[in-house]
Amino acid sequence: MKAIPKAASPARRKRPVDRPARDPERTRARILEAAKAEFAAHGLGGARVDRIAAAADANKRMLYYYFGNKDELFLAVLEAAYAHIREAEKALRLAEVEPPEAIRRLVAFTWNYYLENPEFMTLLNSANLHRARHLENSTTVRSMHSPFVAMIEDILERGRKSGVFRAGVDPVQLYISIAALTYFYLGNKYTLSAIFGRDLLSPRAKAERLAHMTDLVLGYLFKA
Repeated sequence: MKAIPKAASPARRKRPVDRPARDPERTRARILEAAKAEFAAHGLGGARVDRIAAAADANKRMLYYYFGNKDELFLAVLEAAYAHIREAEKALRLAEVEPPEAIRRLVAFTWNYYLENPEFMTLLNSANLHRARHLENSTTVRSMHSPFVAMIEDILERGRKSGVFRAGVDPVQLYISIAALTYFYLGNKYTLSAIFGRDLLSPRAKAERLAHMTDLVLGYLFKA
C-alpha cells in the first residue's frame, strides 16, 4: 500500500507574491510631467500619446483613464503650468514689503522664472497657436488668476496712498507689460543676438536686461 503524502504544512505553502499598491496620484503626476515635456518639445499638433505614455512608464489606457484625450491632457498641463508659477509667486510675500520693492521682486521673479522654465514659454506658444480654445472654458485658470490680479492691485493702491505711485494704473495691463518685456526678449533671443551682434544670454546681458526692465516699470509707476 502506497503512503499517502502529507499535506504541506501551512508554513510551507506558497504565499501569493505581494504586488506593489497602485498610486494613482503618482501615476497621474508622471503622466503630466511627461506630457509637459512632450508638448513643450513638439507642440499640441506634434505631440504623440505613445511617447508620453512610454516616458511616463504607463500605458495609453491609463493615460486616457486619467485625462480623457490628448486635448484634455494638454489643458491639464497648461493648468498645472499656471498653478506652478502662481504658487511660486506667493512665496515672494509681496504684500509684506513696500510697493517699490514688491514691483522689483515681481519683475525679477518673472524674468528668472522664464529663464529657468523655458518650457513655460513654449507651452504658451502652442496654446496661442490654437487660439487658447483649451483655456477659454477653464474655470481653474481663471480662479487662480483673480487673487493674483488682486495682489498687484493692492501693491498699486498701497503705492498710490503712500504718494509713491501714480494713480489709474490697470493691474492687468501692468502685468502683461512686465511679462512682455521678458517674453519678447527671450522668445527672440537668437534672432536679436544675430541682428545686433550681441550674446543676449551672456551673464552681463541678462543682468543689464533685468536692470533695464526694472527701471522701465518703476519709471512708469513712480509719481512725477
